[in-house]
Amino acid sequence: MDPQHLTVDVAVGHLDVLDWDTDGPTRDTVLALHGFPESAWEWAPVAEILTEQGIRVVAPTQRGYSAAARPLDVGAYAIEHLSADALAVVDHLGLERVHVLGHDWGASVAWWLAAHHPDRVDTLSVISIPHLSAFTEALDTDPDQQARSVYFELFRQEGKAEDVLLEGGAHRLRAMFGGEVADDQLEKHLAVVGDRAGLTGALNWYRAMRRYNLPAVTVPTTFVWGDGDMAVARSGAEATASWVTGDYRFVPIPGSGHWLPEQDPELVAAEVLSRIG
Repeated sequence: MDPQHLTVDVAVGHLDVLDWDTDGPTRDTVLALHGFPESAWEWAPVAEILTEQGIRVVAPTQRGYSAAARPLDVGAYAIEHLSADALAVVDHLGLERVHVLGHDWGASVAWWLAAHHPDRVDTLSVISIPHLSAFTEALDTDPDQQARSVYFELFRQEGKAEDVLLEGGAHRLRAMFGGEVADDQLEKHLAVVGDRAGLTGALNWYRAMRRYNLPAVTVPTTFVWGDGDMAVARSGAEATASWVTGDYRFVPIPGSGHWLPEQDPELVAAEVLSRIG
């Protein structure tokens, strides 16, 4: 099913939003937040499964990725603003609460929403990225996580990161996916972040990043993590349990990597459906 294309006004312009609606009655709505260096299209394989079960999937092309919401000020990419954009999408839909699904940077925003706006989040399903306090602790104390996150230093260098990632037809950007994302999906992502303006907007999330001291999450939560994830070590993944006081399910996937929504959409959709109930 092809999604409808929506436009949602936010403080810095407007977001392009993909809306996979159901053919019949809709019993629930999932707000799906994409990661780097991807786009809202990363949720297409998962949405195809969820819509068949009566679940509407709404996925914004987030701040910096949407050309009409791409401020120059790095401070405009603080996570408070990113989460405000997500809530603007929920408000645009006329909904008080949604089920939130996030991957990579979208998972970070999802954690923030659930911690600070639990009244707007029915359930939380996060892929790859631990609770932000657990992840911060891992960055501070775990040499394995520190080694996996050394690329942050490059991504935070304005201009140099763009030069390195876009050189030679963006071959380093393409290589990040490790052949785990289908070519048609990859090209959709590169249509968003494969030029300098789009890539700068996406990298500004890293440049606005800071040490996060996020409170515990109280909403029902599922965290899915591939133990072959090149970016996320086991320490933060396992420590996340200490930062969720609501019903919690940790789903480690042996041998799987970082790009689970596209690598294994059936598994991700099954976990979302199980969490929704």
